[in-house]
Amino acid sequence: MTSHNHAVIWIDHSEARIFHFNAEDVDTLVLHPDHPTRHIHHKANVVGSGHAAEDQKFLHAVAEAIGGAKEVLVTGPAATKTMLVKHIAHHDPQMLPCIVGVESSDHPTDGQIVAHARKYFAKADHLTPQKL
Repeated sequence: MTSHNHAVIWIDHSEARIFHFNAEDVDTLVLHPDHPTRHIHHKANVVGSGHAAEDQKFLHAVAEAIGGAKEVLVTGPAATKTMLVKHIAHHDPQMLPCIVGVESSDHPTDGQIVAHARKYFAKADHLTPQKL
């Protein structure tokens, strides 16, 4: 995989799509948990929240897939994106400054994810003071 400064992750409970990119090039990686969870509904008079436990192995693999990206945007439709950020904060805190944004998104195509991330980083790059 080519080294790029920017990456975007789209993640939900069943997969993570990681895109390392620049203005002309995109490298894509898709990861799946070993045991994907299904939608779980809480039943009356049953102990527990009804939520599946976080898949730490899956979240760790996604964190590793960020690689050498200097800036990362995390997107997705539900809570898994925040679980990923919490996992990174707890297990790989040195990576936390690389995460520059966490946004909700439904189920866009790969091209829509990359196009959005390119616009996001173009705006962020203009707002961020440049180092001399």
